[in-house]
Amino acid sequence: MIRTYADAGVNIDRGDKFAQFIASIKSRAISKSIGGFAGGIELDIAKYKNPVLLSATDGVGTKLLLTKEFELYDTIGIDLVAMSANDLIVCGAEPLNFLDYIACGKINEKVLKEIIKGIVKGCEESECILAGGETAEMPDIYKEDDFDLAGFCVGLVEKEKMLPKKNEIKRGDVILGLPSSGIHSNGLTLARKVINEKDKVGRITLLKPTKIYVKELKKLLSTDMILAAAHITGGGLEGNIKRTIPSNVRAVFNYNAWKTPDIFKKIMKDGEIAESEMRRVFNMGIGIALVCRKENANNLLSFARKEKIEIFVIGDLR
Repeated sequence: MIRTYADAGVNIDRGDKFAQFIASIKSRAISKSIGGFAGGIELDIAKYKNPVLLSATDGVGTKLLLTKEFELYDTIGIDLVAMSANDLIVCGAEPLNFLDYIACGKINEKVLKEIIKGIVKGCEESECILAGGETAEMPDIYKEDDFDLAGFCVGLVEKEKMLPKKNEIKRGDVILGLPSSGIHSNGLTLARKVINEKDKVGRITLLKPTKIYVKELKKLLSTDMILAAAHITGGGLEGNIKRTIPSNVRAVFNYNAWKTPDIFKKIMKDGEIAESEMRRVFNMGIGIALVCRKENANNLLSFARKEKIEIFVIGDLR
């Protein structure tokens, strides 16, 4: 007989205990409002004349299946934060707060604690606050060891500094690239299926967390020389840069301008995948693409070197 919520498969006490664990984590990225009905942060808008609030949401796709395969859960939270925080910063918006949604068949404290530690680390790297979230135990939808993640991030930007500045972009502008840390969180459904399950080294490489570019881009944006920025996710370089430039120009990339990480070469070889398909699906080694005027390119590169930011020319607009 089912007489309690716990009998039905949902353990309220276990959920409350997990929420208390999150609130107990010592980090500047944890809001004191964790556990309440809503989470928030104080806003210092004195430095803004016309602030615009931007928001982003994303997940980590089938990268989750690799975390289960290797029972490594400590970095997937970084991926979760990165996907939304990077989307905000390329619009010029400073990430302010982050919320997570974890759905599972059964609350496994050991697994969820590792996931949340990664989320906190991601928030620290993004210089934003974990303001709250939700952990939903749904045994009738998910199997006992199944879980899914979604992230939500809010940022603030001065209206006149929002990117892209499409009305200022023209032919001859230069495209610069910041290197990726690897596959990030896109194209995993393909990558998982072409790298043999016996190839543990190759498959575990796919778990390398998504690079968070917030700190680097804050510095680069301060130069006021960037006209557009693109977070290179599904769709590759061409698909994502297209979202930031006017329709009367096209991006031309020099794929020999940087060293393609070995993981992409492996995926291409193991799956016998055409190079055109690889470029359409994966970031191919570039995590962020920036557009600047040709006359500003050298100054921007020089500034980046002084700030120890790795960046290089990868193409131009025509």
